[in-house]
Amino acid sequence: MTMTRKNITILSLTYGIITASANLVGVLLPNIFQSDYFTNPAFTEWIDFLSQYTFINNTQYISFLLPVILCISYVAFAGKKIESHIINLPLVYSTIGITGWLFYFTEEIIIIIYAMNKGFNLDISFIVKASLLNVLIESLVTFTFSYFIMETIHRKFVLPKYFSDGHLYQYAGTKRLSVMFLFIINYISVTLFPVIILLTLILSLSEHYNFSIGLNSYIVLGVSLSFGIDITVALYTYFATPLKKIKDRILKIKEGDYTSKIHFVSNDSFGELCDTLDEMTESINDKTKKIIEIQNSIITGMATMVESRDNSTGGHIKRTSDCVRIFSEHLKTIDEYKDLPDSFYNSIIKAAPMHDLGKIAVDDAILRKPGKFTDAEYEKMKAHSAEGARIVENVLSSVDDQEFKQIAINVAHYHHEKWNGQGYPEKISRTEIPLEARIMALADVFDALVSKRCYKDSFSYDKAFQIIEEDLGTHFDPQLGLEFIKCRDELEKLYNSYA
Repeated sequence: MTMTRKNITILSLTYGIITASANLVGVLLPNIFQSDYFTNPAFTEWIDFLSQYTFINNTQYISFLLPVILCISYVAFAGKKIESHIINLPLVYSTIGITGWLFYFTEEIIIIIYAMNKGFNLDISFIVKASLLNVLIESLVTFTFSYFIMETIHRKFVLPKYFSDGHLYQYAGTKRLSVMFLFIINYISVTLFPVIILLTLILSLSEHYNFSIGLNSYIVLGVSLSFGIDITVALYTYFATPLKKIKDRILKIKEGDYTSKIHFVSNDSFGELCDTLDEMTESINDKTKKIIEIQNSIITGMATMVESRDNSTGGHIKRTSDCVRIFSEHLKTIDEYKDLPDSFYNSIIKAAPMHDLGKIAVDDAILRKPGKFTDAEYEKMKAHSAEGARIVENVLSSVDDQEFKQIAINVAHYHHEKWNGQGYPEKISRTEIPLEARIMALADVFDALVSKRCYKDSFSYDKAFQIIEEDLGTHFDPQLGLEFIKCRDELEKLYNSYA
């Protein structure tokens, strides 16, 4: 559901009222506790001093206006980022809510320095401590109350209504609330806030009954704060560790890795969640393998169907695929090619059966012609490369593996290109020809040379490798061709097994 300007205005005003109400609670809190600390003569004298200067009173209003101005500006000037600004409202408004108190305290420090320079006799130490405590209470109350109230409304009503798809981080500028941040908020509200309130009560009692606070009391407060920090860190670790493992695992799944495990052992809900995720990915992996097997069967079936129309190339698909496999295994051991990922070589092997799919568009009379092609027939035959690329692109349109898809298209499109630029269909040359197409070209020509065709007898291995060697630098990539020739023993063994 799209947010209208009216919706945005109502929401921002509602959150503004919540922030202002939290500020009001912070202001009233010392009075609620009836703290004698804030009615101390020294503090009263300070308040009287401030009231004597009109410009000081006027500047103090800024501390109340500043959060209002910032909140209005945050929404009013959001522009194209209005969605992310709406998503961030609880965090931003609750943070803005304490800026007034920070400004107020900074202003008081400046005024104290001004008073000291003017020679006023004020209890500076008491005033600073009282103001700091006051600002701490008000800031904590403002932030804690406003954030939790707004965040609750946001999670239950606003986000489900206006961002029902759940993809919040598609909007630029959306703040990610980390687990650490949430535990810091928890520490402030559960540990720090009560301790500050307790400190306020102790100070109030010390002023009322005229006793000094001993070192032991401060030690107890310090231990309480430290204990709260330790518990917060422990809880953070308890939650953050499995969540990080789960997040990392999900990112791997997103990248197509369904094999790795989370490796998190625990007898709680997190352990159960991790086990469930591992079981889910294992199931996805099994189903993915089946889909790939079906996909490969369809591809091989299509290629076999095309090959069945050309009696002269029987077995060409299997032989060239095996040839590409042997050549790929060899290239993995060569310095220049060994850094290429296994997925690259696997994709070439899978794509090899598809290299001649375009022949499905060539007339039977041309495919089976025993003699030399006429110029017109040769042009029709050459068209099979571009047509094959188009067919492969359509067949693989719904395949998620972009690397395999592009390699398959390149193999079909460019396997008849030549190193010197005299091939077809695009007449590109040298490294403009994709590596996978240069690999396929060697396998394709080698099989054509050593196999019997309707227009020629098979050549011996010696003759075939001699032709390839003579064509290095003209037809074939010279460096790649030399590596292909090094596979001679394996290739001869392979082709002898077909006899």
